Amino acid sequence: MRYVLALLVALVLNACANVLMKVGMKTVEASGGLFKDGVGFALKTVFTSGPLLVGLTCFALNAGFYLYALQSKSLKISIAYPIMVGGGFVLIALIARLHPALAERLTLGQVLGVGLVLLGIVLIAAQQEPVA
Repeated sequence: MRYVLALLVALVLNACANVLMKVGMKTVEASGGLFKDGVGFALKTVFTSGPLLVGLTCFALNAGFYLYALQSKSLKISIAYPIMVGGGFVLIALIARLHPALAERLTLGQVLGVGLVLLGIVLIAAQQEPVA
């Protein structure tokens, strides 16, 4: 069970990282882009932006929790990876729709697609044997 919990934490951290980096890059894009003044300026921009730093930290923590989950002998990568990626997609779509800085619109087709991805995750996860 602890490996499944680690996988779910990794999934949430991955989704948060992506959303935070998108929010942080909105400011960077408005000022001309990340590499407009070279690599040094790009690094300075990343290391002085709260959302970008927190997003990168979430990615690093995501990797740690995902690695921990993958060490399970019974949690197959053919199950873990689709849950991680598909679940992240569903979370990101919902957060991007609800987050005030993003407020992305979802068409009916996109909502149906998100629902199908969620159904796929449920079908894949249902095939997993109990994880110790």
